[in-house]
Amino acid sequence: MDLRGRVAEFVRARVVPCEPVLEAGGTEAAAVLRRLQGEAKAEGLWALPLPSELGGQALPLRSYAHVAEAEGVSDHGPAALGSAPLLDALMLWRHGSATVRARYAERLVAGEIRACYAMTEPEVPGTDPFLTTTRAVPGGDGTWRVSGRKWFTSGAADADLVTVLARTDGAPPDREGLSLFLVPTRSPGLRVVRELPVLGAGGQWEIELDGVVVDGDHLIGERGKALDVAGERLQLGRTLRCLRWLGQASRAFDLMRSRAMTRVRSHGPLGDLQLVQRHVFESLLALRTTRPLVHEAVARLDAGLDAHVEVGLAKVAAARTLQQVADAAIQIHGAAGLGPDTALPALFRTGRAARILDGPDELHITSVARRVLRTA
Repeated sequence: MDLRGRVAEFVRARVVPCEPVLEAGGTEAAAVLRRLQGEAKAEGLWALPLPSELGGQALPLRSYAHVAEAEGVSDHGPAALGSAPLLDALMLWRHGSATVRARYAERLVAGEIRACYAMTEPEVPGTDPFLTTTRAVPGGDGTWRVSGRKWFTSGAADADLVTVLARTDGAPPDREGLSLFLVPTRSPGLRVVRELPVLGAGGQWEIELDGVVVDGDHLIGERGKALDVAGERLQLGRTLRCLRWLGQASRAFDLMRSRAMTRVRSHGPLGDLQLVQRHVFESLLALRTTRPLVHEAVARLDAGLDAHVEVGLAKVAAARTLQQVADAAIQIHGAAGLGPDTALPALFRTGRAARILDGPDELHITSVARRVLRTA
């Protein structure tokens, strides 16, 4: 069995059965996740795309892209297989100080600690970072004091580190003067304010920083150049999410197809109905037309080329496809698709949220159109 097949089987046989426990959170979920991570390490599937210098397997992006779809079939696949910290690990390795790299990078890849990323703020459009109100001021002894509030920070309650976007110079909406700081979550003055369920699902959090002292060597990248680092991170992050959404859309399609073939009415299988066949056709068409867009973005990123247009197209297409296919699968399941016996409610919720989180459709549509018109 090839690598993609091994990963797909691991997620199907090991991770998917544990989803109810993992989604409930708490100590039992943490124990199950540690067990799955140990099994992934034992089978040589751990940290496939992470740098070898940090203990990963350095699988090139174009090769990993096919594996990422298989990992993404479950929301918990990347965490179980050690690829979840890829963005944070690369950011620390490329832009962190020697202290940061030595203290955190390898432990992050090993799964010993967790990191999260805090960029958006209440009452501030997430698409306009220049309006960031969180501020960091020099402490006079080489440290910084960071104050502000962030929200929709994934995994903040369980994280050991949080990367915070803060203004160090100027005032909103200045385009310069934003910096990134790596903040240990146990720092005095940092607190988790509340969980922010997304369409009923947990995992997103609001946090507050009240004069949190951060060592000077925990500045990530250059002072005032946060958006250069963030832009690098966003391009890859959005593409990885597109790949995982493709995996989840494929899962929804498989559930749809199985239901259409096995659900029998008084007049024969459900799949004999033309309207059901239309759902199957439209879903397959969406999957087959979206996948090349996503892999084109992967190819350009892997080659070090500008990929703003390709990533924007892929992000909108993949989010729409996941929502469309999950919705069609729910329709074919009927009432059973709304309940807890299938993954369809979670897949639909992810698809709907994907059209807003990580940049709403409208942002990517206008950004791509403007770039195309400028180069026409």
